[in-house]
Amino acid sequence: METILGIDYPTWWFLVIGGLFSGYAILDGFDFGAGAWHLFFRKELSRRIALNAVGPVWDGNEVWLVIGGGALFAGFPIMYATLFSSMYIPFMLFLIFIIFRAIAIEFRGKEEMLWWRKLWDICYSISSIMLAFLLGVVLGNVLQGIAIGENFEYEGAGFFEFLNPYAIMTGITTLALFMSHGAIYLLLKTEGRLFAKLTFLLKKGMIFFMVSFAITTLYTLLYIPHLSDDFKSNPLLFIIPVLTFMAIANVPRLANKKKYKLAFFFSSLTISLLLVLVAIELYPNLLFSTVDPKYSLDVYEAASSQRSLGIMLLFVAIGGPLVLGYTFFVYRTFRGKVKLDDHSY
Repeated sequence: METILGIDYPTWWFLVIGGLFSGYAILDGFDFGAGAWHLFFRKELSRRIALNAVGPVWDGNEVWLVIGGGALFAGFPIMYATLFSSMYIPFMLFLIFIIFRAIAIEFRGKEEMLWWRKLWDICYSISSIMLAFLLGVVLGNVLQGIAIGENFEYEGAGFFEFLNPYAIMTGITTLALFMSHGAIYLLLKTEGRLFAKLTFLLKKGMIFFMVSFAITTLYTLLYIPHLSDDFKSNPLLFIIPVLTFMAIANVPRLANKKKYKLAFFFSSLTISLLLVLVAIELYPNLLFSTVDPKYSLDVYEAASSQRSLGIMLLFVAIGGPLVLGYTFFVYRTFRGKVKLDDHSY
């Protein structure tokens, strides 16, 4: 098996996909979080400012999802097919909500009628909430395991089997994390009365996240023991959860000191470290089978050919810096507080 720096191609592709979805979670995470708070803003001006805070970047953030999905299909086609066939309902719901969210952002400001704007405000906020929740639901099912049988075919029975207690808890935790992340982003982009309200909402959001995260973590340790096997066999890995807890603790500390740029950095770091924990808990598996462990799908069984992975890694080496450069350019261009004008949403 071919390697780069002593790491085989399937593992490299596992890391690439993890990096892409981490980038997506950080960037679209604050989008969803900002949208989840939208109905908490009562005044028309506050809602317009909040919407225009994400207006220049939301569609660019979704590029990371498209690239991540394409990379998953290209690198691990068997895993892609198994996951999407077993999680068909949440993925279809995700697609519907992401379409409605985009429509709401674009349509809201097209008419002046109050009922029109309220309608799209509701669509925008509910879609943002459901998108964050559904991402967590899918992640919860991946971590807990899916009813995969022979030939990696889904053998689940229930129509809403994906809405199991652990997946719901993970979905709520993801929503809470994104709401905190989004509140910090809005604090960086707003001022005045809306800024003051967001400082209050951020405190509520952090409490919401910490409580839901604690409950989900306790449930994981008690009822899903296979996720902690790697940590038990290699105590050095405990440095990751320690760093994660430190990053989480730094967010409210820095927010209280009004150091919102650093708070946003540590909020982003929290998301990254949590996904690193997920990667450690999964690897080398991609999907655990609840039917029989022998049907679990790992990176080697699911991977494309060595030649395909090698060529695609070359594209990543070329395209990765371009995507990062474009993202940096966009955020650099639209930095600073939101200023409304005739072209604003």
